[in-house]
Amino acid sequence: MLTARTLENKLSSLYKGGKIVGGVYLGTGQEALSASLGASLIKGRDCFSPLIRDQAGRTAFGEDMLDATRTHLGSARGPMRGRDGNIHRGRPHQGMPAMISHLGTAVSVISGMLIAKRMKGELDGIVGATSIGDGATSTGSFHEGLNMAAVENLPLVVVIADNQFAYSTPRNRQFACESLLERAVGYGVGGVEVDGTDLKATLAGMQQAVTSARQGFGPQLVVARLLRLCGHGEHDDASYVPQELRDSLMGRDCLEVGASQIIEDGLATAEDIEIWRKEAVEEVQEAVATAQRERGPDPYEEDWRATSVEGMQ
Repeated sequence: MLTARTLENKLSSLYKGGKIVGGVYLGTGQEALSASLGASLIKGRDCFSPLIRDQAGRTAFGEDMLDATRTHLGSARGPMRGRDGNIHRGRPHQGMPAMISHLGTAVSVISGMLIAKRMKGELDGIVGATSIGDGATSTGSFHEGLNMAAVENLPLVVVIADNQFAYSTPRNRQFACESLLERAVGYGVGGVEVDGTDLKATLAGMQQAVTSARQGFGPQLVVARLLRLCGHGEHDDASYVPQELRDSLMGRDCLEVGASQIIEDGLATAEDIEIWRKEAVEEVQEAVATAQRERGPDPYEEDWRATSVEGMQ
């Protein structure tokens, strides 16, 4: 969580300084939810399709920080070779498909990966997961993907960050149910609702869902109540968010809550956490400096094929 927050703060500064082309989207306030998901999965075995606010989950799942800095800064040595958008990066062969902007689409993508593993006899004990915002639950892709996963009884975990707004559209203009957890019953899948600002509660709920999916109980829906503590992207000032919502429990910073819980439980001291912060700053600075030294793609030298014959073997 600390590493993701530190990296994204740096990316925000680079964007505002004109060093990043395109958009920058932060996961400020959603790190506990995202990190809980990434940490509950097994890299090299499970599948994870992150969304735009999942830097903490990417980090917990084992993404190399250079993948993030190289992609944002357009380095030809990044996973997308400097050819794609800042957040549209991934390494499918390592279980992390590139992020798709079309809301809810990753539910079907991960379901397809799980079915492929089933067809090859490799699905035993594997979990596939993705995260979406509350706005994505209003799309056809979400419905079709989750319905198929339920019918096929796939070990899929879908995490919904109920952050109160789909960009600037409030949740009462998206759906009429009181809680998105009610949708789990309609699709015939398991479900759990957590306070996304509470690290301990979120970890417990996420581990429950992942364990249930891994043990063969079918798709699981995790709904987290929280608030996006930033705009939709760095181009958005989030002026549409009421102050009373910012002042509510949902407006708590999960990073501060998590640090307090870790200290209270005797898992680490305030001094330990400060050391982690300094280590994160050093790691981020080194990754950014490396990416800035590297050249971008040359259109005259670039192989524009998405997959080479060698890469398919």
